[in-house]
Amino acid sequence: MKTVEKQDKTLPEEVKETNPKKLSFLEKKNQEKENKNDSKDKKFWMNFNFNRNEDPKSSVRWPIAILIISGLFFFFWDFGSYVPKEINIIELEDMLKKGDVAKIAVIDKRKQVEVTLSSEALQKPRYSDQFAQLDTAYTMGRYPVHFIIKVNQEYFEKRFDEIQSRLDDGKKMDFSVEERQDFSNWFFSWGILFVLIFIFWFIIRRLSTSGAGAQIFNIGKSRATLFDAENKVKITFHDIAGLEEAKEEVQEVVDFLKHPDKYTNLGGKIPKGVLLVGDPGTGKTLLAKAVAGEANVPFFSLSGSDFVEMFVGVGAARVRDLFRKAKDKAPCIIFIDEVDAIGRSRGKSQMPGSNDERENTLNSLLVEMDGFATDAAVILLAATNRPDVLDNALLRPGRFDRQISIDKPDITGREAIFKVHLKNIKCRRKLDIKHLAAQTPGFAGAEIANVCNEAALIAARKNKKTVSMPDFQDAIDRTIGGLEKKNKIISSDERRIVAYHEAGHAVTGWFLKNAHPLLKVTIVPRGVAALGYAQYIPKEQFLYTTEQLEDEVCMALGGRVAEDIIFDKVSTGALNDLEKVTKIAYSMVANYGMNKEVGNVSFHDSSRSEYQFSKPYSEATASKIDVEVKKFIQYCYEKTKGLLEEKRLELETIAEQLLKKEILFKENLEELIGKRPFDVQNA
Repeated sequence: MKTVEKQDKTLPEEVKETNPKKLSFLEKKNQEKENKNDSKDKKFWMNFNFNRNEDPKSSVRWPIAILIISGLFFFFWDFGSYVPKEINIIELEDMLKKGDVAKIAVIDKRKQVEVTLSSEALQKPRYSDQFAQLDTAYTMGRYPVHFIIKVNQEYFEKRFDEIQSRLDDGKKMDFSVEERQDFSNWFFSWGILFVLIFIFWFIIRRLSTSGAGAQIFNIGKSRATLFDAENKVKITFHDIAGLEEAKEEVQEVVDFLKHPDKYTNLGGKIPKGVLLVGDPGTGKTLLAKAVAGEANVPFFSLSGSDFVEMFVGVGAARVRDLFRKAKDKAPCIIFIDEVDAIGRSRGKSQMPGSNDERENTLNSLLVEMDGFATDAAVILLAATNRPDVLDNALLRPGRFDRQISIDKPDITGREAIFKVHLKNIKCRRKLDIKHLAAQTPGFAGAEIANVCNEAALIAARKNKKTVSMPDFQDAIDRTIGGLEKKNKIISSDERRIVAYHEAGHAVTGWFLKNAHPLLKVTIVPRGVAALGYAQYIPKEQFLYTTEQLEDEVCMALGGRVAEDIIFDKVSTGALNDLEKVTKIAYSMVANYGMNKEVGNVSFHDSSRSEYQFSKPYSEATASKIDVEVKKFIQYCYEKTKGLLEEKRLELETIAEQLLKKEILFKENLEELIGKRPFDVQNA
């Protein structure tokens, strides 16, 4: 006869590979059995869950229930509401003569005699007036009313015999000797104390482990999240693109923790801190996540705002607690995101009478990073996009030994970032990633990720099975200009003004040598107030000459000048252009020393407090700066006006074509007005 062994829940690997369908069915059955068993076990204990991660509201029910039960207990038992009156032997003899005593009990351990009154005696005025303040439960006979005589048993027996001899035979009575445990006195002296201590401990425990109360009892504790072997981040350096130089710097720190002998044998020391500096969205936090995923050491992660609290001394206490935990798990890495929240320069941006709690927190951080007791292998990794406001003591060698600058990616970096984010998106095979990288100049990594996500959402909205290039074009337009306003009603006159305005930008940039090449011009309304925009491809450069800034100002004024030439009036559509022009002009005159009248001076002070209201120059210099800025902007305006009057035919051609198609690309402009002359010369 064939025997069948009990089915094991864990199937062998051969079964998993040969019959996956059967495997999934058996696994589902086993999972259902486990769920049923768990549900049976949880039926009784579901209301008595002491899990620390439970809902804070349900955790409050336990103390409330205990208080209610205690109240009911005292209500029904009514302890302590009646205290017997003490009498002497003579009064007892008088009560015995009158027949008011129902029972006499000698309690030897207490050294007292309990004299219980009869129910008939309670009706007499002598006792009814005396016990009028008692509860109804006593006077109705539910509880006996008695007196006590404090005397020992031997003395009472002698005196009671004498009293009995003086009484008539009919009024004689016996007494009993009882051994009682005084539970009431014990309960009131120790029992209630234990109950109150238990209730207080229980409430403190519940508040300190869940809900808002944890912030009160753990206010000086660090809020850092620990990533170790059990809770490891899955992001690695392979998931990061466009940050090759920064990856090398950070990867060296990780390699130092993995193989310290490689560096210490040559006399090298582990760096104390690494500061990641870059614009928002460039990948500082993502790079820190990759460090957490690559390092085989504990990784503490928190934000700079986690140290800030309204209570005095809390920030410094959290810093000390964080480094204490880190030293216990050394070697390890601490990552503080947005470190400028606690690392601002001391003594600046401080109003009179304000709290210096932020400075105390920074002082504690400085001591922990490079003080007397900093021998533990703890590396501090921090990120900020405002390095200009950080304290100099925080940036010196010995604390943040390395400052890694993370810039916006170039066209090669953007292409690599697109490849990373397109792995999880179903795209058509013929997708020109280089063209996408060229159409997103100045985009950071976060903006490229947003473009890929928006393209997938747009394709899904159109019920497509794959994401194509037009979807990416719409996603780029939405990222730059905002959501397309399809229902926005624009009059024909306003639409014509917008067309000539954007055509003025396009023509000006097309025929200026130092202007950025045009990528696209559109009059489709987007965002809050954008009725159209022209997109350019900025050059990958870091230094700008006077001629380049001058052409950039002229290109920004092209829209306003086009309105002036065609309509002989201007509109409010040039607000953003004028704001850009004013900033460039003041920077050239007051910061970059690009004006002959003001001279080669710069009034820019990066270390100046943001709350400092005094200017670093006199009123005469301020007046001269204003005059020179207006002269420069007027010069650029006249230069742009002369260019557009010369190219009026091209201006009208592009504007009329925009009114028909709404969107024109670089290729369309080449067909309408020919190739850009400077591109032809370079070719």
